[in-house]
Amino acid sequence: MSTVALFAVLRILLLAVLSFALAMAWNSFLVDFLSRRRFGKHVRDSGETPVFSSLHKDKRGTPTMGGMLIWVTTAAITGIFWLLAAYSPALFGTLNFLTRAETWLPLGALIAAALVGLVDDLLNIWGRGAVSGGLSIRHRLLLYAVIAAVGAWWFAWKLGWDSVHIPLYGDVVIGWWYALLAFFVIVATAFSVNETDGLDGLAGGVLLIVLAAYAVISFAQDRYDLAAFIAVIEGALLAFLWFNIHPAKYFMGDTGAMSLGVVVGILAMLTDTPLLLPLLGIVLVIESSSVIVQLLSKRLFGRKIFLSTPIHHHFEAIGWPEPQIVMRLWLVTGVSVMLGLALFLIDRVPL
Repeated sequence: MSTVALFAVLRILLLAVLSFALAMAWNSFLVDFLSRRRFGKHVRDSGETPVFSSLHKDKRGTPTMGGMLIWVTTAAITGIFWLLAAYSPALFGTLNFLTRAETWLPLGALIAAALVGLVDDLLNIWGRGAVSGGLSIRHRLLLYAVIAAVGAWWFAWKLGWDSVHIPLYGDVVIGWWYALLAFFVIVATAFSVNETDGLDGLAGGVLLIVLAAYAVISFAQDRYDLAAFIAVIEGALLAFLWFNIHPAKYFMGDTGAMSLGVVVGILAMLTDTPLLLPLLGIVLVIESSSVIVQLLSKRLFGRKIFLSTPIHHHFEAIGWPEPQIVMRLWLVTGVSVMLGLALFLIDRVPL
């Protein structure tokens, strides 16, 4: 390993540890704040989702918006080292990972989507918006679309990208269709992560594994600043999971799920691996697909395929304990990520 790569590894590990330590340090303040303000989860009980309401009635009132721990910590670490590098480039310049080419877009998208999700969480808490409080699926998709449109514009017109890499085949120029691909990937990933966030530790654990894969991919592509940015998210996400595993002290909320979902989609485009994303995030695909299939079946045939969706609620309904569902889906994600990384590395071997 070269000296540059070795230093990059050390920087990535250091930033991840610092992010974890900072998140753990202010976590108690966040929990206390959310509890005192009574920012508790509103479990819908409108009669339209009797299975879900019955399974999750005991979670009513648990603080939500815990995803703030992740994106606020990430933004703070990024800003601190950027300011330190500006103050003393010789001393702190190498620790700054905020660069236009690699991390401006994912950081901006993380914060923008987090703020939108925060509004949705507050509407849910106050019981405003849709029937159960919060934004409806239609409005969420609209907001995902706005954020995704900005990302698609950045890739297609700001960066001028117009080709997509097909594993084991090569690059294929698709012209203006690239913008549509970027738009679809970001929206679909954000929606999928939001649907996956339904059990203690489920979305957090799945995302931890998927983001680790993207840190490896970024590092292999010599995108060291992007890998460092992902490491900071990973550190904060680890701290979040410490308090989110069953029984959860707080939930991620849309402010966490929406922001991380958008970032994963953007990472797939930045690393030119959108066609690899369905394998890396197979659980995300399964979760969102179950919702879509259920909706289509109800509208077209007037009956349900699953007892409740997303599919993790179906597993609950047939008697699987919550921790068992979560850990099994973590394992599925781990195996799919190993396969995805193997395909990525094989694809990089020159013929």
